[in-house]
Amino acid sequence: MTLGESDGALVSIAEAFDLPGRIRSLDPLGSGNVNESFVVVCDGPPERRFVLQRLNRRVFPRPDLVMANILALGEHVDRRLAQGSPLGERRWEVPRVVRCRADQRPWVEREDGFWRLITFVESSRSFDLVTSADQAREVGVGLGLFHHLISDLSPERLADTLEGFHVTPRYLEQYDAVLAGAPAAAGSDVSHCRAFVEERRDFAPVLEAARASGRLRLRPIHGDPKVSNVMLEAGSGRAVALVDLDTVKPGLIHYDIGDCLRSCCNPLGEETADLEAVRFDVDLCRALLGGYLSAASGFLTDADYDHLYAAIRLISFELGLRFFTDHLAGDVYFRTERPDHNLQRALVQFRLTASIEAQEPAILAVIDELRAAPASGL
Repeated sequence: MTLGESDGALVSIAEAFDLPGRIRSLDPLGSGNVNESFVVVCDGPPERRFVLQRLNRRVFPRPDLVMANILALGEHVDRRLAQGSPLGERRWEVPRVVRCRADQRPWVEREDGFWRLITFVESSRSFDLVTSADQAREVGVGLGLFHHLISDLSPERLADTLEGFHVTPRYLEQYDAVLAGAPAAAGSDVSHCRAFVEERRDFAPVLEAARASGRLRLRPIHGDPKVSNVMLEAGSGRAVALVDLDTVKPGLIHYDIGDCLRSCCNPLGEETADLEAVRFDVDLCRALLGGYLSAASGFLTDADYDHLYAAIRLISFELGLRFFTDHLAGDVYFRTERPDHNLQRALVQFRLTASIEAQEPAILAVIDELRAAPASGL
């Protein structure tokens, strides 16, 4: 919507931030499952764009801590890059928080919500689906660079803003509680999902058990590095940023790696209705992991490599479990557009999990191949 047609309340919120010029337009941005987002365009020269977002307080009960994490991450990356860029000529950006004009606070809190404004990553675009091995490699490079630049950021400096996020046994506990309290749901798809979960119940703690034993350790993670959150430069196609930093927190980098592969190596995407065609693309997996390791292999341990396959399998199962739980609970977490939307999403993720399991030898071979190969560089 243009400025003349837009909601005046949104404009007044945006104008509370220290923008460089008059607001020209304000339009809805993206189709996220959690926050509401808008792109704000300001007069130049040059013309500047920003992202205005209302954080979902049900999902992020402490948005002030979310913002503190984003600020800490940005400051750390600035220091790393000031010490000498590991990127060569490659461009890399971290979305910046814009402070309020009046009091320099990094957010606006009103009756209608908690609002923040961040810089737009210019001359870049995101994709919902990966269409080539080159694109997959760049997505992997983007995640690897992100992990590399924050690999020495102490996780103790970050608040755990989503306790239990990407802790699969917790999601299983929530599923059991919802299942016990929800009205009995009927239908073959529901029965299939219930059976699918039961068959993998013992697998759910695999990463948390490795963390508890000391084989895996907490590090800073992005938390949601799906393909649409990796920005690629419009001209070169190179990864230039990871966006949607609300989920930055201490965690296992395997959650990020598994989530990125789950998202990128499903050519049909999360919303497909063609369940029979859902598959995990091993060639895209090879390209993405190769890109990731070109930037991140320097800080990975043997135990990290040992748990890569488990991460790939687990995170697709975990997301399917979350979608199915939300369906049984009455769609209270993820935004939906139609009845049974979360059930359909769960079926896609469970189908992807089954494809990963069926190709375990091929995926393990890719991991071994890349583990033995010298890093190819950026």
